Amino acid sequence: MDIIHTALWVSDIDRTREFYIDGLGLEENWSFTGDDGVENVYIGGEHGEFQFKYDPDGETDIDSGSMAHVAVGVDSTDETVERLVEREDPPVETEPTTMDEIGVRVAFVEDPNGYVVELVEELE
Repeated sequence: MDIIHTALWVSDIDRTREFYIDGLGLEENWSFTGDDGVENVYIGGEHGEFQFKYDPDGETDIDSGSMAHVAVGVDSTDETVERLVEREDPPVETEPTTMDEIGVRVAFVEDPNGYVVELVEELE
């Protein structure tokens, strides 16, 4: 048994693509538009992906406050935060910090839809 993906509604698919692909360095794996007109874009990395659902008619309410956060593995938390700040992407919630007890460096940022994204760098 395995987790395949997490589906999230988004308000702007282009800004979402830019944030997750250009900002975080993930890749678009595939996409399709359903019979209902909803665009489905799958973006991920080596071990999983997000399914971003976009309703071009804007009929779907997005409530980013009902989810605590999603976590994304990055090569360097500091470099990723720096890249996002340079791109003027949504705000950094918490600056990079090292959690020695579990061997990671983390930071929390907000994506264009208001979802909180935890950036996780595994330390050697």
